[in-house]
Amino acid sequence: MILTARAPAKINLNLHILGCRNDGYHLLDSVVAFTGSGDVLSLQSDKELSLIVDGPTAAASGANNDNLVLRAVRAFQARRAGLRVGAFKLTKRLPVAAGIGGGSSDAAAALRLIALLNDYPIDDAMLVDAARATGADVPVCLDPRLSRMSGVGDIVERLTCPFAICAVLVNPRVAVSTPEVFRALNFSDGNKRADVERPHFPANFSPDNLLAYLEHAHNDLETPALSLAPVIHEALSAIRAFPACKLARMSGSGATVFGLFATPSEAAHASRQLQKRYPGWWVTAAVLR
Repeated sequence: MILTARAPAKINLNLHILGCRNDGYHLLDSVVAFTGSGDVLSLQSDKELSLIVDGPTAAASGANNDNLVLRAVRAFQARRAGLRVGAFKLTKRLPVAAGIGGGSSDAAAALRLIALLNDYPIDDAMLVDAARATGADVPVCLDPRLSRMSGVGDIVERLTCPFAICAVLVNPRVAVSTPEVFRALNFSDGNKRADVERPHFPANFSPDNLLAYLEHAHNDLETPALSLAPVIHEALSAIRAFPACKLARMSGSGATVFGLFATPSEAAHASRQLQKRYPGWWVTAAVLR
């Protein structure tokens, strides 16, 4: 039996860093959305746990034995004795080290497939605990839809989006190290920001009040990421140059940036123009959910 799951890109519509615990984990507040496509993961059941990786960005994904897919499954095995596992095949399409949670989404997809194979619900306590142990972004990726994540990524609130969020995603093909970005943020262990509160999320969810919310939000990692990869500023400027762009921002720790548009046709037009101007960049139009 072969099971298949998508592992979509995770886009941080905002990202506030509220503090740093004594163990070095950062406290955050972020509204995230997901693309409709991304990497693809398949599982051939009743074989020994293994992983092969192919696809356009496979070479940049690192050693297979340290891949988050295997780490997530092993974490689940450590908590649930007797799990049926199998042979995974991962087709990498998303850019790596790009601030869009590609590895975390792959890990979450693996956990979903193992849960399906073993007839466990996606909210199984041991599965969720394995996701938390694998990485801060993995829990929110278990159910890839509009959500608000907080704590160290372990607190996830699912949101309902009654409309399409049209976007263009741009990555200038520069890998950015998340640990280096956090070091550049220079936030000491055990400190909390007294001047930052969780912004109030709109109760009546519409395109206008989502945009108003995001305009008063930000990404705290954008400035330190720009210091490490100035090309991010060029990518942001390229998107902002389109009159139809409502808002442009960096996702996660970069270097992927996104622009929001009112309609799919406006996003598609911007995507085509950017692909022509920057043929070496990764550019795609997306509907975020």
